[in-house]
Amino acid sequence: MTERKSGILLHITSMPGEEGIGTLGGDAFRFVDFLKETNQKLWQILPLGHPGDNNSPYQCYSAFAGNPLLIDLYNLTKESLIAREDLRNKPWFPEKYVDFAKVKGWKLTLLRKVFDNFKNNGTQKLQDEYKLFLKKNNWWVKDFSLFMAAKDHFKTANWLEWENNLKHRKKDTIKKYENILSREIEYHKFIQFLFFKQWFKLKEYANSKGIKIFGDLPFYVLGESADVWTNTKIFQLDENLYPLRVGGVPPDYFSETGQLWNNPVYDWQEIKKQKFEWWLLRLRYNLKLFDCLRIDHFRGLESFWSVSAGEKNAIKGKWESSAGFELLKKLEQQMDDISLIAEDLGKITPEVENLRDDFKLPGMKVLQFAFTTDEKNKHLPHNYSHRFVGYTGTHDNNTTLGWLHNIKGREKRLVKKYLGKGNKRRLIRCIEILWSSCAETAILPMQDLLMLGSKARMNTPAINSGNWLWRFRWNQLKTKRRKFLEEITIKYNR
Repeated sequence: MTERKSGILLHITSMPGEEGIGTLGGDAFRFVDFLKETNQKLWQILPLGHPGDNNSPYQCYSAFAGNPLLIDLYNLTKESLIAREDLRNKPWFPEKYVDFAKVKGWKLTLLRKVFDNFKNNGTQKLQDEYKLFLKKNNWWVKDFSLFMAAKDHFKTANWLEWENNLKHRKKDTIKKYENILSREIEYHKFIQFLFFKQWFKLKEYANSKGIKIFGDLPFYVLGESADVWTNTKIFQLDENLYPLRVGGVPPDYFSETGQLWNNPVYDWQEIKKQKFEWWLLRLRYNLKLFDCLRIDHFRGLESFWSVSAGEKNAIKGKWESSAGFELLKKLEQQMDDISLIAEDLGKITPEVENLRDDFKLPGMKVLQFAFTTDEKNKHLPHNYSHRFVGYTGTHDNNTTLGWLHNIKGREKRLVKKYLGKGNKRRLIRCIEILWSSCAETAILPMQDLLMLGSKARMNTPAINSGNWLWRFRWNQLKTKRRKFLEEITIKYNR
């Protein structure tokens, strides 16, 4: 990433549409057209994975599988996998937010019907495409599909509660369940085929319009995931495969007690012994899914905050070393272009900065963090160097308008001095100074383009409910906002 560029941060689930949740269908293609019309070059999204029970895209059942809820059912009518009549009797869905329970109840039932239709009447062309998908992806989709089938069979997301021999992946037991659950396993394989068929069609369209897709890679994986079940040696687990230590971050800007994520932490010594195989597979796979990739919690590649399993918060923990330099060096040797971005927010040490700079990776700057100290604050645009991605805020921040409404004291005085008066004018000023900065890339959350308040916030870290719900509506995207984005992008050569 060398030329000046800009883009919009909007996750797929936040798209408008008729299915109660954003999908990989028509509205996503329309959004690409909007980006092209306003001279944007990037569309940043959150992870595409199959979320666990809390619907977080950062806590997924697999580091490789896609989210079935993002499959566009209306597109499937074109391939005769479902009839339009089946889509007419849908429940009422809110336009402003995702009702995940209602969407799952309706959509997953219809995806079962889609699978039955494929098994009974699937065209030869579709069957051939499906077989090719399995040939290319069996290395991950086989274990993932057995995992999902077993999860339903045992009626628990936690594989630690399964039959002991399956939990420990005894070969005879795995074969037994592959036979018992064969149809269910194939259902999950087919759903993944549909997801990636639609994803790559959307990505190809975006690329044809000059839009690059900016993806996101969670550092950790969910404990109740296929990844931990199939790779127990690379995590710090006890003899019964329960986590010994879990991940998080110490007290910071977002939380006085830190953030306790409860993901099992990696055993980097074992990862080294295995020549970084799982991590390299994961990175290469994601760099094919996206044109560039943000590594969330990048500082974990240098060292990570490790907390004893069972602690109630993240205060009592310790830093443990990773092996990020060796990992990235191996990746660099295997790929000509590693388009990675380091999420280097929070308390970052010189060692983390060195790791980022050794591989010439862009870091991140966030305007909402810029007014907590003085004019030397590294998040103020006049202090940027070019190799950074600048944001007004991220998916973990309040909307900028919401933040401006809530600031107090010295921070508020510094904002007034730097941005002037009036919160809406300040927001416009924020976007302009970000676009005019020397940062290589400028990214604007869709909520800030639409000038929305706190109700449109995507995620509040350390809060387990009410997140990932927000959706935008096309009627919010006024001509004035489109024109503003287009004009500043031309004006500041992005």
